[in-house]
Amino acid sequence: MSVVVGLLIIASIFAFGISIYLSISYVRYNKKQNSCGKTGEQIARKILDHHELGHIKVSKTGSIMFGNSYSHYFKKVRLRRLTWQKRSVTSLAMAAQKSALAVLDKENDAEMRTRVRLTPLIYFGPIAFVPMVVIGVLLDVLLSTGFCGILFTVLGLGFYLLSFVMSILVLKTEKKAQKRAYEIMKEEGLATEEELESCKKLFRLYNIEYINDMVIALLELIYRVLQIVAYAQNSSSSSSKS
Repeated sequence: MSVVVGLLIIASIFAFGISIYLSISYVRYNKKQNSCGKTGEQIARKILDHHELGHIKVSKTGSIMFGNSYSHYFKKVRLRRLTWQKRSVTSLAMAAQKSALAVLDKENDAEMRTRVRLTPLIYFGPIAFVPMVVIGVLLDVLLSTGFCGILFTVLGLGFYLLSFVMSILVLKTEKKAQKRAYEIMKEEGLATEEELESCKKLFRLYNIEYINDMVIALLELIYRVLQIVAYAQNSSSSSSKS
């Protein structure tokens, strides 16, 4: 367990560092004017209309939960306020990639379809708005007191497992959308070669962050399983002594 905890700490520190570097890159490319002279909203609208997705709305969001994203259920591409009306390379990258997710959805991509089916479990499930940290604390308390330990532990493990599976699906579909976004930007003349390289660098950072999230989710799952094993062994020892 100590090894897993150590790895979790390292992964968390790495994730924090990547998040800072990603934020810096996000802002830096957001200050750089794109060659097509279009805002994030205009780019997303152009791509969606070109692929006969006029029913998909483009909206701005300040939400931490959703950020730049595509929603199958609400039929919209969401762009952060920073990129919504900005004519920048970041706006270009985010608008193209999130619109590409809508294109994959329209084409009934198998992995995108699975991601869409699992998304409500994350956003609208009974524990959807409870952070993983809080669930971890609850598991610690329940395991130490023995109160409904098995039931809540199974629910907690289910959440960690679902988070790990979702991390894999998100990474696969986001990478597919990135590839499609490159093709779209080239075909529609939205980006220069230099801008495409900048988009690649930005997307690469996002991919590293996704992979790190997968590692953290997996380590959390392993840690909780080891906790259960340790709890079962301690309970068994106590029973034998009595």
